Amino acid sequence: MIEQGKIYNPDLKENLIVKLTFQFALDIVKFTELLESKRKFAVANQIIRSGTSIGANIREAQNAESKNDFIHKVKIAAKEAEETEYWLEICNQSENYPKGEELLQQILSIKKVLSKIIATSKASSNNRINKSPN
Repeated sequence: MIEQGKIYNPDLKENLIVKLTFQFALDIVKFTELLESKRKFAVANQIIRSGTSIGANIREAQNAESKNDFIHKVKIAAKEAEETEYWLEICNQSENYPKGEELLQQILSIKKVLSKIIATSKASSNNRINKSPN
């Protein structure tokens, strides 16, 4: 489902997680259209909400008011990624549902990047606290 070379905003092309989650959202939109064409409206609604929310929260995190606010928004994106993975697994395990194997691979990659961002952000935040004068 990924269209190679598609850049939605040249200013953001260097930010890996913004790029990954935006492309994922585009692919989720296509997948939910397929679900809706098969009259799988309830699952389509769940997937479109959680799947597009990941990128929306990441974009919001780019303008966080503080390091803690940034970490909080990225954690919300990680929770939405977990929910999206759940719904995609439901589709893959259910009869008469389209399979989202490529989407599952994408979400696993996104989850790894999100996990690394959270860990790195927490570590740099803790280092700053430990280095501040008492």
